[in-house]
Amino acid sequence: MNRDLTVGRPETVLWRFCLPLFGSILFQQLYNIADSFVAGKFIGETALASVGNSYEVTLIFLAFAFGCNMGCSVVVSQLFGAREYGTMKTAVSTASIASAVLCAALMVTGVLGCGELLRLINTPEEAFSASKLYLDIYIWGLPFVFFYNIATGVFSALGDSRTPFLFLAASSTSNIAVDILFVTVFDMGVAGVAWATFLCQGVSCVLAVGAVFLRLRSIETQEPHPLFSLFLLRKIALIAIPSILQQSFISVGNIFIQGVINGFGTGVMAGYSAAVKLNNLVITSFTTLGNGVSNYTAQNVGAKKLSRVRSGFRAGVKLVWLLSLPLFLLYFFAGRHVLRLFLDQPTETALQTGVYFLRILSPFYFLVSVKLVADGILRGSGRMLHFMTSTFTDLVLRVALAAALAETALGSTGIWCAWPIGWTIASVMSILFYRAGPWRNAGDPEESGI
Repeated sequence: MNRDLTVGRPETVLWRFCLPLFGSILFQQLYNIADSFVAGKFIGETALASVGNSYEVTLIFLAFAFGCNMGCSVVVSQLFGAREYGTMKTAVSTASIASAVLCAALMVTGVLGCGELLRLINTPEEAFSASKLYLDIYIWGLPFVFFYNIATGVFSALGDSRTPFLFLAASSTSNIAVDILFVTVFDMGVAGVAWATFLCQGVSCVLAVGAVFLRLRSIETQEPHPLFSLFLLRKIALIAIPSILQQSFISVGNIFIQGVINGFGTGVMAGYSAAVKLNNLVITSFTTLGNGVSNYTAQNVGAKKLSRVRSGFRAGVKLVWLLSLPLFLLYFFAGRHVLRLFLDQPTETALQTGVYFLRILSPFYFLVSVKLVADGILRGSGRMLHFMTSTFTDLVLRVALAAALAETALGSTGIWCAWPIGWTIASVMSILFYRAGPWRNAGDPEESGI
């Protein structure tokens, strides 16, 4: 099941590796949107607003889990590409120990501070108690989130994108079924939505971690390897910390934006909650494929085959543009119909809010997707300063412009205009950083594959 991404025709290798990621994208988004879908269709608009409001806070926790995933995955990929298998196993155990400590600290912080954070973003009273309940249950499931991310990061580092796809497919489909069961049969409301996620994440985490343990045992090493290494922890942290900062700052920025949106009432909140889920489906899809490019890049950097990176970039752009076109057409021309999947008897305010959001953002998917492929190469090669610079530029622009434009005659529509501006400037920066990389003077690898 392990796959060496350093040999073979680069485009073919990358496409085969990323093919299961397309399936993973679908099921990951089913996982992400299931709670909002069930809340909106079977409980009501206020429940949808509560789940959507909580979602912005959960993204902060996910940012830390994603950072641990990337730190582990990139370092393990480089060691796998360099054939240093004993050190690779130490990197996995080191990342797991560090992630457990970080997860425990976040759980304490979450239990003590989530209520105040919900107050900070101006959560309406009618949505506050449900939002708080959802978050309290979610926080107790954080260990499952962290260790599942470590496990999938290891699989990707070994060139295996199929196994995470199978776990995710089973987990996401069962999550939808359990969501509906808890809400419609047991009448558990928003708590049922949260407990369904908790249970399904727990089962998938245990199975994924067990599979990783068996996979690593099958890789023979010449000498014993320690469980923990400060040197490897520093290498992992050099990738993980910028990734955490990137994702968490984006999440914090989104929370500030959510606070601005909350001032426009539950109708706009519900419309935004539905539309931003659809938008996150696209961005997460691009990010997932960008992560595949990161693993491809990291293995080739570890094997010192920089000439393959440029071909990987071109192949990655083709992949994300194939995904961008149908999603743009769907959102721009049929957004109103798609939004109804999340809204049961929606108000016109909620529908119109979601339609405006999707029509403003969707034409720029072609640009931001290229940024995320370039970011994948920057991250896979360890060029994290450049990666962070473009990401923070996007974040600062979006938050500042959202707050400013909301005060104009555009109202809530002005908030949505901040996304394309931030995306455009940050995309140009990421592409320029990629073009200045050490692979710029490397010729294309031979068609026979090196």
